[in-house]
Order: sequence, then structure tokens, then C-alpha cells
Amino acid sequence: MYNGRFVVDGHADILYRMESDGVGFYDPDSMLQQNDLHMAASGIDLQVFVTFVEPSLSPGEQLYKVLSSLDRFYREVARPGVIAPVFCAPELQSVLHSGQRGAILSLEGADALAGQIGVLHALFRLGIRLIGLTWNGANSVADGVGEMRGAGLTQFGKEVVQTMRSLGMVVDVSHLAERGVWDVLEIYGGPVVASHSNAAAVHPHRRNLSDDQIRGVAATGGLVGATFVPSFIGDRDVLTTEDLLRHIDHLLTVAGPDGVALGSDFDGIETTLTDLRNGSDYPLLLEKLEHRYGSDVLAKVAGGNWLRVFSQILPPQ
Repeated sequence: MYNGRFVVDGHADILYRMESDGVGFYDPDSMLQQNDLHMAASGIDLQVFVTFVEPSLSPGEQLYKVLSSLDRFYREVARPGVIAPVFCAPELQSVLHSGQRGAILSLEGADALAGQIGVLHALFRLGIRLIGLTWNGANSVADGVGEMRGAGLTQFGKEVVQTMRSLGMVVDVSHLAERGVWDVLEIYGGPVVASHSNAAAVHPHRRNLSDDQIRGVAATGGLVGATFVPSFIGDRDVLTTEDLLRHIDHLLTVAGPDGVALGSDFDGIETTLTDLRNGSDYPLLLEKLEHRYGSDVLAKVAGGNWLRVFSQILPPQ
């Protein structure tokens, strides 16, 4: 909690860094940008733990890595009374009122599905509740922003999106090529998120969203998670939370206060903002948000909007 407000971080690659660097989430001396100690200091009540796999691997190898990452979460992160996996709407409400931290499991890039809808059902049963359909390249679902073809959803991709909606999984359009974003907005039938993207009008990076895309996401009842990735924020060598706030200013203007949230991308980045180096610096950002926009907008951006989306999409039991 931050001053009584529920705080949600919609994207962090903690599990990836735990494997790649051989570090523990509960090790206070680990170099994780978001470990247990930093998360406690951050005030975050609900963290999205991403399973990210190097895209150079084959779909089969990626699936093995995803399964290993999920196993790592259950063995090394989830702890009764400390961090509770959230699979359904009632469990989200339990975290909201219990005082313990919650975790949502996410898949970044659907390469591991390999054109098999049964793999999606299996990953749902293993706890995945949010999926970013692509990373920067193309897969069996769609093209990412780095694929020059820039195609939309494949026929299988449309089946994936529709199945996710019926199961109770959130669709994430960060990294997705523009045509794919519009395809998702058309067929999903619920709030869509861009978990970690900023405003292209402020800084024209390929991973940032146009105003039309921002409005489209917000029109579904979804949200854009302002992200802390320096290269998505600006092109100067030294960037601070003030530069991030320029993006949030714009997102709020275009999407409104119900369409903006936070998605740090901690542990998926090598460099950070100078005053937002890890989770322990989160309160500085939240303080600035409250000072700049007031307590009501802070409550929505800090976590309320993520809570609304998850409450609406997660399965009822």
C-alpha cells in the first residue's frame, strides 16, 4: 500500500533474471531490481511476474523454458502469507483485503503455443492469466513491432484471443505490430491492456503507442501501463522520473484517468532512470504522481485501473 492506495506493477521480468543471473528472490543481496526487499519497500500489493524466454529458441524449447519459469515461481517465490498466486477474481479480492502481496503470472510472447490451442489451455491451468501475444518478432499468433511485414493476427491468433477471453485471461498488446493491435481491439470483447508501453507522441520509439492506439485501448475499458524503460522515455543519456511523467501527462490527456497504469519492466532492463533504480524507489514516483494529479487519479494509476481490469476478466472461481 501507498498512503492507503493499492499498488500494482503490471510487468516485471523477475523470473527471467532469477534464471539468467542465478539469483534468489528472497536474497536481500541479489542484484534483482525487484526482489522481496525492494518489493516490500515499494508498497506494491500485486506484482505481475512475467515468464520471458529468449526468442531465438524454437517454440518447443521456449515451452520448456516457460514451464521451468513457472516451476521456479511456485518453488522459489510463492509463499503462504507472503506472496499468493492470484488465479481468479475471489483470490484477487482476498489479496486486496488480507494485507499479503499477490502475484499474477504472465507470458511475454506466445511463441511457445506453436499453433496448438491445447498449449494455451494447459498454461491457463498452470496459472498464466495474462499473455503478451508477441515479443518484437513474428510467431504463430501475430507479428511484433520488429517484423517489417507488420501483419495482424493470424487465424490461429484470432482463435487464441477469443479463447483467452472465454477462459479469463487478459490480452496484452505491448510489442504487437499495429495491425495486430487493431485486430485484438476488434475481437477480444473486453478490456485490453498494453502492460508496458509509453506515448509515441512524446518519444517516437517503435514500442510506444500512437494516440489512436491509446484511445482504442482505453475505449475497451483497458489501460496503458506507463513503463520505466529509458529508451522508451527519451533519447538522452540521463533520464529521471520527470521524463516519465511527461509520458504519463500525455497518456492521461489521451486515455483519461481510467486508462493509465504502471508497468515497470524491472529486471527486463539493464539501465534505469537515475531516481527509479529498483522497486525501493517506487514511493518517490507515487509521491510525485499524487502531488501532480491528486489522490483520486493516483489511486487509479497506482493500482485501481489494474484491479478493475483483472476483476472484470479473471475467472469467477
